[in-house]
Parts: sequence; C-alpha cells; structure tokens
Amino acid sequence: MYNLLKGKRGIIFGALDEKSMAWRIAERVVEEGAQITLSNTAMAIRFGKINELGEKLNAEIIPADATSLEDLENVFKKSVEVLGGKIDFVLHSIGMSMNIRKKLEYPEVNYDFYHKTLDISAISFHKIIQTGYKLGAFNEGVSILALSYIAAQRIFDKYNDMADAKALLESIGRGWGYYLGRELKGRVNVVSQSPTPTTAGSGVEGFDFFYKYSEKMSPLGNADINDLADYCVTLFSDLTRKVTMQTLYHDGGFSSMGMSIDVMDAFVNGFDKE
Repeated sequence: MYNLLKGKRGIIFGALDEKSMAWRIAERVVEEGAQITLSNTAMAIRFGKINELGEKLNAEIIPADATSLEDLENVFKKSVEVLGGKIDFVLHSIGMSMNIRKKLEYPEVNYDFYHKTLDISAISFHKIIQTGYKLGAFNEGVSILALSYIAAQRIFDKYNDMADAKALLESIGRGWGYYLGRELKGRVNVVSQSPTPTTAGSGVEGFDFFYKYSEKMSPLGNADINDLADYCVTLFSDLTRKVTMQTLYHDGGFSSMGMSIDVMDAFVNGFDKE
C-alpha cells in the first residue's frame, strides 16, 4: 500500500455485497489510508451484506434513498460529524432499471419505470453533489466519481433505458465538474468500466455474451473489479488533481477497438465452442 489517501475522508454510495464494485473500492480506499462512511437504501442494508463491510472497515453505515434530498442531507451531515471533517471524495455506484428487470424491450418501456431509472441511476448523482455543495460539506480539491458503461455511447442490445441513464450520468459529471472546479478546485469524473460480473450487471440479459465479446475485443482483456478499485484510488488521490469533466474508459482498450483477430476467430469458430 502507498498511503495515497492517508488523512482523506470519503463517502461510498452503493456497496451491497462482495460482488459489487463499490464494495471493493471501499476496501481499497481504506487500505490506502482513507476513512469512510457507507450509504445504501434501507432495503439493501437489510438484505445485503453491507453491515459486514462496515464492521470490517470500521465505517458507519448511513441509510439513504439517493433520490431523496432529505436523506442525502442526513448522509452528508452525519458523515462530516463521524469522520471529523469535510469530505474529500465521493463514489456514486448506483443503478437500477425496472424495465430491464421486467424484460421490457426499449420500444416498449414503461414510462413510470423509465423515470425511476433516470432518477435512481443518473439524477441521484446530481442530487448527491448538489447536497454536498449546498451544505458546504466538500473540502477544496474534492474528487467525485460515478461508474458508467460504454452503452452510453453505443447500442448494446438488452441494456435498454440504462444506456440513456448512463448518457445522462456522464453529462451531469461534466456539468458539475465545471462548477466544482471553478468554486472548489474540485474534480468530477465518470469511469466507464468493462462489463463486470456484479450482482446488478449479471442481471442484464445477455451479460455473459457482453463479457466474452469484450474480453476478446480488448487488447488487455477486461478490467476486473480489483483493477477498477486501484484506478479509483488514483482518481481520489492528489496525483490526478488536474483530471476533471472526463468520461474515463477503464476497459482494457475496448473503446478504441473496431475488430480484433480473436473476435474474428470466435465468429468463425463459434463462441460456444470454447
């Protein structure tokens, strides 16, 4: 460990169980010297394993619906209190689509579900930053991250309205990056991660094919959950003080590829033969 985050205070939104990206990121930031609080919905806390993580990391768990401004105010106020100072970094790792859960195709989306997808998966990012900003809870140089996927730019069958949510999420990152940079020298970035076998991601129909295709297309292969946690540590650290308003592709090179020889061979030979 390099103590890259020694003395820093952070809030991690979205840890559920060992398969969740926020879980591993929380572990890594604490390994690098940070103190954190954890937040998720009351239901996720009840049915997930976040209490185990909180005990392991000596991190207080603060229940919150990330779409509720009142709940978010409580998260920031309590975090500043228990951590003993203002916040240096925040992770948004939140996403949910009832349209995907109900297997509704994009032309048939339920608009009540659609609005919830956008609110939970994207607008909550704006609400989190706005709440911390209005409360004066951010330290100068604060670093804020959200997690995205390349479906924000390209069509992936079955990713559905989550693609729209990720596109909005990335735009919000740019918008807030401007204001926080101007006011607090703060940074806001979005990490576009390789397909990762989390509890939520694996629920997308066709995920196994997404994963296998991406692995064969990427020169470095898929970035796994440990790679992501390491990358987020660098983005929360002082080593990346001038990186902001970016969608950062952490995907083994997938986003720059057109075709690879491995994918060509797989189409000729059949993915299912391996």
